[in-house]
Amino acid sequence: MDEKDPLALERQVCFALSIAARSVVAIYRPLLEPMGLTHPQYLVMLALWQRSPLSGKELAGLLALDPGTLTPLLKRLEATGYLRRERHRDDERSLAVTLTEEGRALRERALLIPPQVVATLGMSIPELEDLHASLTRVIAAAKQES
Repeated sequence: MDEKDPLALERQVCFALSIAARSVVAIYRPLLEPMGLTHPQYLVMLALWQRSPLSGKELAGLLALDPGTLTPLLKRLEATGYLRRERHRDDERSLAVTLTEEGRALRERALLIPPQVVATLGMSIPELEDLHASLTRVIAAAKQES
C-alpha cells in the first residue's frame, strides 16, 4: 500500500488520539482505584480542588461535559462523601457543588498520582508540556469548527 494513502489507519490523527487517550486513562486506573475514583470522577475532583464551590454549569463547562453525563458522576461522588450538591438559595435552578472535608483531604493522596503517571509514560516534563500545548490547540480548533 502507498505510504501516502490519506486513509491509512496509522496516519489518522483521530486513531492516534483515541489510542493515546485509552492508554493514558489505563495508566490512571490502578492509581485511582485505591481512592475509590474512576478517571471521570478524578477530573471532577481536580476541578473542585482547584476551585470550590462551583456551580453545576461551571463544572460542566470546565470539564466539557453535558449535564446528563456530569450528574451521575456528582451523585456517585456525593455518595462516597467527597462532595455535596446543594441548590443555591437565590436560584433554585442552580446547583452548587462543594467539597466535603473528606474530599479536600483526598487531595493529599492525589498529589502522588502525577509523578507516577510521568514515570510510567517515560517522557520528560517539557515533552509532556509540549504535548499538552499541542492537544490544547487541537481542542480549540475542533471547538471552533463545531
